[in-house]
Amino acid sequence: MVDFANPRFVKTNGLNMAVYEEGTGLPVIFCHGFPELAYSWRHQVPAVAAAGFHAVAPDQRGYGRTGGPKGKAEVPNYDMEHLLGDLIGMMDEMGLEKAIFCGHDWGGFVVWQMALHHPDRVAGVIGVNTPYTARSPMDPIELMKMAFGEDMYIVFFQKFGVAEALFEEDIEKTMRFWYRRWTMSLADYDAQPEENKKLALGEAFKTPESEWMGEPLLSPEEFDYYVNAFKKTGYEGGINWYRNFTRNWEKSEGIEEKINVPCLMISAANDVVLRPEMTEGMENFIPDLEKHIIPDCGHWTQSEKPEELNALITDWLKRRFG
Repeated sequence: MVDFANPRFVKTNGLNMAVYEEGTGLPVIFCHGFPELAYSWRHQVPAVAAAGFHAVAPDQRGYGRTGGPKGKAEVPNYDMEHLLGDLIGMMDEMGLEKAIFCGHDWGGFVVWQMALHHPDRVAGVIGVNTPYTARSPMDPIELMKMAFGEDMYIVFFQKFGVAEALFEEDIEKTMRFWYRRWTMSLADYDAQPEENKKLALGEAFKTPESEWMGEPLLSPEEFDYYVNAFKKTGYEGGINWYRNFTRNWEKSEGIEEKINVPCLMISAANDVVLRPEMTEGMENFIPDLEKHIIPDCGHWTQSEKPEELNALITDWLKRRFG
């Protein structure tokens, strides 16, 4: 059984990475997003292990028991090169030659890039909510400013120390804000006034809690696990991933955008940031692609619809790698 209280520690790329694992067989490496942890895969790790695979879930750079360097000068050390290097070093230390990579939210960006930058170590890719998107024609932060304005959360995150101060003032309140079950369909969301669709999450956080969208998602025990973890680390490391959008874009120039391994894309019908229609055109870059949409599901797919997600993942794994 996976023990989310007692990880294995693996030295990699200057980190002492906390790794949670269960099962034997071909490795499936789970990559979490923001503000998440390896624990976000608590429902998937046992299911994938039971299906005959070696499920591996690290707390990634800046998060949980792994942690990471602090301070403004360290921001570049959270770029994609470091995030991928962490996983390659982890695999080397654990003696894993190849793995299937499964990522959600920011972890989704990581696993698609893993297939482009380290194809010799990747047997397959599973994207949860996060689609593969082609390299943008211009700086993605500038594109987000043009589309949504300065208050859009990823643009807001660019100011070092500002979002951290806001979210670290009351960790319990912050985790109640993030971990909510979305109860609005995309059609209803799209019908709202434009000013409500700027993804200004920092501004939304400042509104009274009674006005927050959705409903609480986690059990008291789950909630406490996240709160305790982020009380120890804060949010700086996780937010630093966002501060490397421009750097990652600059460094990705010229790379061939073709993924030649079996891939599974699982979207959530009501994720307003990582919308299902964003998967259109992925086939141009990924010849062997299977796609699914989980209905009545918002952003936190692993927690909102664990049984549906587990069924899609394990069915695909057994068909393609069993």
